[in-house]
Amino acid sequence: MKSYRRHRSGGGKDGQVHIVVAPDGFKGTLSARQAARAIAEGWASARPDDCLEVIPMSDGGPGFLDALSAPLSGRILEVEVRDPLGRAVTARLLASGDACYVESAEACGLDLVPPLERDPFHSSSAGVADLIRAAAATKARRVVVGLGGSATNDGGAGMLGSLGLALLDAEGRPLEPGARFLELADRVEQTGRRQLPEIVAATDVDNPLLGPAGASAVFGPQKGASPSDVARLEALLERLVRVVGRDVDGAAGLEREQGAGAAGGLGYGLFVLGARRCSGAQLVIGATRLGERVARADLVITGEGSFDAQSLGGKLVSRVAAAARAANVPCLVLAGRVEVAEAAARAAGVVSARSLAEAAGSPEAAIERPRAHLVRLAAREAGVVRDLRL
Repeated sequence: MKSYRRHRSGGGKDGQVHIVVAPDGFKGTLSARQAARAIAEGWASARPDDCLEVIPMSDGGPGFLDALSAPLSGRILEVEVRDPLGRAVTARLLASGDACYVESAEACGLDLVPPLERDPFHSSSAGVADLIRAAAATKARRVVVGLGGSATNDGGAGMLGSLGLALLDAEGRPLEPGARFLELADRVEQTGRRQLPEIVAATDVDNPLLGPAGASAVFGPQKGASPSDVARLEALLERLVRVVGRDVDGAAGLEREQGAGAAGGLGYGLFVLGARRCSGAQLVIGATRLGERVARADLVITGEGSFDAQSLGGKLVSRVAAAARAANVPCLVLAGRVEVAEAAARAAGVVSARSLAEAAGSPEAAIERPRAHLVRLAAREAGVVRDLRL
């Protein structure tokens, strides 16, 4: 029998056991809301008397607006933007007070591109410029851009070009959208640069733009890049950095900033525009008052598609685990795959991590019926724990 023991007396209202369910989305299979409901359903089937508080989360990637729309009073607006391949899609804005929140994945997300069409050399971040312009048109004083889950690896070049920082070739012609054209970058023309509100880049990771921990090396393979493709993408981004760093005031060195590698280098592009960075996960944690809610709980359950080394680099699961650890509350991770060693997980505040792929029998089976297997896994975990009111 497992025991997720607290080191102080607790429990929910009137002695009820209180469980906070706060997962991220399971990339490509379940949204954060779907995952949270599946976990709650499975847990309740085994422990119907527990009090379950369901809080879908996001670290800036897909689900960012969904996670914020409930705790922030505001209105959702729909706008037409370009997708990673230049096709028209509908994206949303969340206008709240003097701020407007946008989700870059709704313009350049990997989920917008069918698997056979995914190619980081051809995809562009230009649609994010459409989102930012639409947000600025609401008269917001601050535009918060959630970053993560992109199909792009252009360092934000498409976005920059559409906001008036045009990359030109040696003949003075604007580059076409897509990372493959960055090899032709010769200079930046800024005569069409727009005046924008304050921009905040809510990043899902801490990675720099370049190097072994950069956008191409770490995230390129997720977007279909082979090892040789990764090397070429790295060279293209290096060219972008040389040209932009030389021609745009204040841009030199921004490629080394934490979060510059987020969303295929879109973080870097936003920094070039003067954006300041925040953790997307921490922003959502603050807006949802997760810390206060965790402090009243007996157990926190979080999860994501793959609990791996990237998870420990500023992504949502590690932030939720840190909030639980700060409140002296045990944290359980349910993930599609678990690739973090037990010692590293415990160091991050996770007392146990369980794999959907293992429970389903294979990764393929887990992907085929993710919700059903997540319900079953949550029920199994609930069925083998001791009384949490300790």
